[in-house]
Amino acid sequence: MSASPRCPSGAEFYICIYAAREGDYVLFHHEGGVDVGDVDAKAQKLLVGVDKKLTEDAVKGRLLTHVPADKREVLASFVVGLFNLYEELFFTYLEINPLVVTKDGVFVLDMAAKIDATADYICKAKWGDIEFPPPFGREAYPEEAYIADLDAKSGASLKLTLLNPRGRIWTMVAGGGASVVYSDTICDLGGVDELANYGEYSGAPSEQQTYDYAKTILSLMTREKHRDGKVLIIGGSIANFTNVAATFKGIVRAIKDYQVPLQEHEVSIFVRRGGPNYQEGLRVMGEVGKTTGIPIHVFGTETHMTAIVGMALGHRPIPNQPPAAAHTANFLLNTSGSVSTPGTSRTASFSEPKAASNASPAKKSKPAIPPVKATTLFSKETKAIVWGMQTRAVQGMLDFDYVCSREEPSVAAMVYPFTGDHKQKFYWGHKEILLPVYKNMGDAMKKHPEVDVLISFASLRSAFESTIETMQYPQIRTIAIIAEGIPEAHTRRLIKRADEKGVTLIGPATVGGIKPGCFKIGNTGGMLDNILASKLYRPGSVAYVSRSGGMSNELNNIISRNTDGVFEGVAIGGDRYPGSTFMDHVLRYQDTPEVKMIVVLGEIGGTEEYKIGQGIKSGRIAKPVVCWCIGTCATMFSSEVQFGHAGACANQASETAVAKNQALMEAGAFVPRSFDELGDIIKKVYDDLVASRVIVPAKEVPPPTVPMDYSWARELGLIRKPASFMTSICDERGQELLYAGMPITEVFKEEMGLGGVLGLLWFQRRLPRYACHFIEMCLMVTADHGPAVSGAHNTIICARAGKDLISSLTSGLLTIGDRFGGALDAAAKQFSKAFDSGLLPMEFVNKMKKDGRLIMGIGHRVKSINNPDMRVQILKDFVKQHFPATQLLDYALDVEKITTSKKPNLILNVDGFIGVAFVDLLRTCGGFTRDEADEFVEIGALNGIFVLGRSMGFIGHYLDQKRLKQGLYRHPWDDISYVLPEHMSM
Repeated sequence: MSASPRCPSGAEFYICIYAAREGDYVLFHHEGGVDVGDVDAKAQKLLVGVDKKLTEDAVKGRLLTHVPADKREVLASFVVGLFNLYEELFFTYLEINPLVVTKDGVFVLDMAAKIDATADYICKAKWGDIEFPPPFGREAYPEEAYIADLDAKSGASLKLTLLNPRGRIWTMVAGGGASVVYSDTICDLGGVDELANYGEYSGAPSEQQTYDYAKTILSLMTREKHRDGKVLIIGGSIANFTNVAATFKGIVRAIKDYQVPLQEHEVSIFVRRGGPNYQEGLRVMGEVGKTTGIPIHVFGTETHMTAIVGMALGHRPIPNQPPAAAHTANFLLNTSGSVSTPGTSRTASFSEPKAASNASPAKKSKPAIPPVKATTLFSKETKAIVWGMQTRAVQGMLDFDYVCSREEPSVAAMVYPFTGDHKQKFYWGHKEILLPVYKNMGDAMKKHPEVDVLISFASLRSAFESTIETMQYPQIRTIAIIAEGIPEAHTRRLIKRADEKGVTLIGPATVGGIKPGCFKIGNTGGMLDNILASKLYRPGSVAYVSRSGGMSNELNNIISRNTDGVFEGVAIGGDRYPGSTFMDHVLRYQDTPEVKMIVVLGEIGGTEEYKIGQGIKSGRIAKPVVCWCIGTCATMFSSEVQFGHAGACANQASETAVAKNQALMEAGAFVPRSFDELGDIIKKVYDDLVASRVIVPAKEVPPPTVPMDYSWARELGLIRKPASFMTSICDERGQELLYAGMPITEVFKEEMGLGGVLGLLWFQRRLPRYACHFIEMCLMVTADHGPAVSGAHNTIICARAGKDLISSLTSGLLTIGDRFGGALDAAAKQFSKAFDSGLLPMEFVNKMKKDGRLIMGIGHRVKSINNPDMRVQILKDFVKQHFPATQLLDYALDVEKITTSKKPNLILNVDGFIGVAFVDLLRTCGGFTRDEADEFVEIGALNGIFVLGRSMGFIGHYLDQKRLKQGLYRHPWDDISYVLPEHMSM
């Protein structure tokens, strides 16, 4: 392929390659250029199936029929090469118009293309640095780039699109599906011109990530005032696994930081959220409203998800006191006094009659025909293998099993290639059980032939290979792929392989699915409080299918409040090509007698929902279908917006949510006017089925109680226990490491150095700069004193004996004591006691001599008054210049005058100097009381200076011996005096 700086003259052609679920389509028209017209209607089209190759013969026979014969060979070769490049570089769309062919070759004059950004980890080197332009009609904003950068560095999902920076309606929504629903509702209520942004945060972002996201929103919305004030909608569906209180902490921090601007811009905040620990999150959010004076209205799962939009825009009254949602503890604590598991609470649907068996095996296939996929994916006997060390998700599945009164856990084993085979501990009700973890999938399958479901928590990089491997085992009939960001080309290959094997795929990019009373995938349904609140521990009569995982949990809530509950629910995932489609599951529900009505939450993008309409028209789907497609706001935006899900983008008019909702209504589905009315129409259909006796509600039976995990009970503030340890110097639990309460970023920003860090960790104080410098000088002068001293000697001998660094260092450190290096504490204590007692220097010396005790810190084997230790001299000059007072040092120097008059080497050595100078530092720097200063001396803090400093030297000696490749040390005989025992020599 070549490109020319000038326009060559020759025959102009049109070619386009684009991806679809079933393969890649190649469009070719023999008349290219600006007047090409409707190529979809005019062009020759060829489908290249998934995993198939394009050949020159196929190109000539199907695409080049109207091309002059003399150009077919070169064009056929070019098209095949272009298609191979398209596949190799993970393009999803590639259009060339015009493509010019002359006697000199093939020239590309204009090209438009889309690549699959999720293939970045595969194609980064081939792509190079790519900048993605903003959609036509919309500017690129630095804040969008900032959030995109945060998103790229995070395992969570963070998205921001600015629509109208001067708008008064701002959103901060958790969840890809929920973010679309909120935008829809704002537009439905007439707020499209004032909607400032679209965005979402999901996937359990950390407190710091949520803070960074929130402060970006608050910064943008407080730049220009609006005559009517502004509103911020902090919304979301019911989270599956995100700790709501933890993420709200970041938002609360941002609100506090922007308290004054928010008040000046007359911002009102409306909050609605559910999920793990949401009650605490709402409480904290309400408290910050009271303390800051910012109007913050908070609502939980008792309020319809989008009701706060109507409140914010003045279409609904704001309740004075919203109904209090039951606390997590109300559901989980055992109030019956019994720890035994009650009998089965409900084993069949609310509707009668009950099915004879809850499981129907897949039909046997005829030879040469792909196996038929099972109608029933999960039963009370379903067993699964979980790929990945997702202990929290597995424990959630086991708790669900227990509350559903299953006889055995649904998880048979786990597969984790990065460890050896072992057992992992979990809870089954009140008991602890062990589940096997295998390094190799083959071993797991062989030892657990009863397993027919695999739940894959593999990363986006390994999900494809591990899923292909899983499908080698015929026992697996259902695979759930949780990972988001798998390249579309890989997903299509998985779909093709699954169809060949008769395997049902759920996902990718999904939370999974749930069958109340039977089985749940991973984190689906959230924690136990939501499972119990939404009555997911027993089957109802309503089955649903959605794309969004968060919205599937919201559907659990809506359905449980308006019907007898959920029979089964599946989130097929937000990718462009989900492993199974809406229609796949709707047909399963149609063929399941216990399901009496079906709910579908569709989405902008794709045309799958039309198949449901066709099924209703043809009579294949006879049960009532309530359907709503989210993304209706897209037709009201002036520029293209990529919503939270990869597949949520309309490429043509028929893929818009508005068009699909209209078609479904015309086909006979029950379609509400907006998401706000979804619960109402579900209730109406259900009530009609009850009235006609299609559904016969059954009596409720309470589920068994499940003990609450200690960690979660503590998170909720329900219990307390004495801590095994207490610490006041460091806290690593938050987003940023704290040294004595000081963030590590501040430590570096203030250039505190090693001395400052030591001050924080040892003394819990920010010491003056001269004190920090003195500490560093002490470490420098005590770092080493040659190989002959006992500590270095021991380290060297250990190193030469082949011991490791830690062992050799420890050997040297063990020699430190009063006789070697450990005189700092002893000297500080002796001199302090004498000085504080009022003893004159001479009296102190005489007393120590009378008691027969050495004066610690006095004396040196080599140095003397005539050969002074320069280390001491350096420290003395610094201390005299910078310390506010040096009373104890002066006292020690007077003692030195007395001792050196008796013997020149009885000098104040470096240990003694550091000891007494440190006492002066602690007593006079202004950071400690006298009692605190004395306490640090008493508990041995000063010896730590020598230990820390000399460790540097010991490590140096170890590395030196290893570098010099010194052999095992043996002490020479001539340096040992061999003597007989005294009684023998006599």
